Amino acid sequence: MSDSKPPAKAPGKETPSAPRSSSAAIDAFVRQARAVASGGAGKGRLVLALDATMSRQPTWDLACRLQAEMFDAVGKAGGLSVQLVYFRGFGESRASRFVSDTGSLKDLMVRIECRGGQTQIGKVLSHVLKETGREKVNALVYIGDAMEEDVDELADKAGRLGLLGVPAFFFQEGRDPVAEAAFKELARLSKGAWFRFDASAAETLRKLLSAVAVFATGGLKALEARGRPEDRLMIEHIKGRGG
Repeated sequence: MSDSKPPAKAPGKETPSAPRSSSAAIDAFVRQARAVASGGAGKGRLVLALDATMSRQPTWDLACRLQAEMFDAVGKAGGLSVQLVYFRGFGESRASRFVSDTGSLKDLMVRIECRGGQTQIGKVLSHVLKETGREKVNALVYIGDAMEEDVDELADKAGRLGLLGVPAFFFQEGRDPVAEAAFKELARLSKGAWFRFDASAAETLRKLLSAVAVFATGGLKALEARGRPEDRLMIEHIKGRGG
């Protein structure tokens, strides 16, 4: 994988359209996303983890297109670094170095082909625990559609992430009930949030990736400075429910 770090991309200027998620889902997100606030440090490290097993190919392609939103959301001053983690095939699990621009991350993602295999979410959580032990990780974003592991073991690791202040945001494709129950519990234990999405909800994923990035790099102060409609809505909910 390439680890080059070209200059960060300038922030996007496109005004986002209205989200397609329900108001209840947005409420759930803003209630939990306050855990990501880093006190306005202006710098953040985010792990983007993806299930790269065969069933995930369509949404992997979508994620490749939308990951730029995380960098665009914070711009050059944001200092966001993202590490790509993925698993596929027979026990294959890999992590890139942290990169600081959308071009480098896209270059990493487009080289990866989805392959059949079982989920390895436990490896992802263990990796993030180890990574934040070396240097603080501000948030984990996980995108997947299945869970084929011992949920109690995953829950222990998610709880440890919560104690360390590393919220995990789970984005579930499809409606697998086992995955849904597990992802919701892991998000709760880590003080993160769970969302369902599919290819028709690309705008929702775009907005949420943007919001997570802003929280990871600057907390409430960064949202107030950006001042977009969805940012103001999040601020109202966060302040209204307390810290």
